[in-house]
Amino acid sequence: CDQRQRADLAQRYRTQSRSLTGMLELAWDGGWYRRAYFDDGTPLGSVQNEECKLDSVTQSWAVLSQVADPTRAARAMDAVRTHLVRRDARLVLLLTPPFDRMTQDPGYIKGYLPGVRENGAQYTHAALWTVMALARQGLGDQAMELFHMINPINHARTLDEVERYKAEPYVIAADVYAHPAHVGRGGWTWYTGSSGWMYQAAIGSLLGLRRNGSTFTVDPCIPAMWPACSLDWKHGRSLYRISIENPERQHRCVRSARLDGVIVNPRVIPLQDDGTHEVVIVLGGAS
Repeated sequence: CDQRQRADLAQRYRTQSRSLTGMLELAWDGGWYRRAYFDDGTPLGSVQNEECKLDSVTQSWAVLSQVADPTRAARAMDAVRTHLVRRDARLVLLLTPPFDRMTQDPGYIKGYLPGVRENGAQYTHAALWTVMALARQGLGDQAMELFHMINPINHARTLDEVERYKAEPYVIAADVYAHPAHVGRGGWTWYTGSSGWMYQAAIGSLLGLRRNGSTFTVDPCIPAMWPACSLDWKHGRSLYRISIENPERQHRCVRSARLDGVIVNPRVIPLQDDGTHEVVIVLGGAS
């Protein structure tokens, strides 16, 4: 709005944003944020509920929105890692416990069996938002751990896993079941929405590459054990060979950036369409 000389609308939206931010904090449930409210005011995604006590979406977006209280957002993500990450089955659940017998109707989600699709299974959109939220918090080890759990190839490393997953291991599944009779089974595959979010999580959140008009940013969040990593990015006729060096074994915090040997601001690296360029990002210093 500011760029289009609509200062009146810009101010109106800023005022509404501040008001909404204040109201959202009323959804704090003591250990995480509530998911919703029924028409009679009963909360959903609350410790008061027997089903859907905790939903990952609200917690992840508390972080990604950057408007939630930071201390509360950190506690909310701790709850996700404690209650929704199933390392035994390599699943990142959407919610727990699943809907089954509650009298109130949460909508079509209850039409699925408990532990199937959105009803308490891994819903990949939400699982990837969890990865992105952990990266936003600077938790590179945890973010990459969950990214590997979501990666479909890791559901098919052995014949037993192939038999359990029963889906193509080279495309993204919208969901992976948590029902005891079908735990680890892939659901609706070739799901372009989730594949798009997985690309964003990998490239934008973990490796930190983001385009901003005529410039781009490299601000990674990677596992501390990685000494280095790299990526090649094609833009028009140009090829950007980007190297990320991590001599101090940190998760993030860019110490320096060079473009073709010249020091540049890592948040506004010039984007050109004129050939091959070398970018070197070095992590280090305060994290």
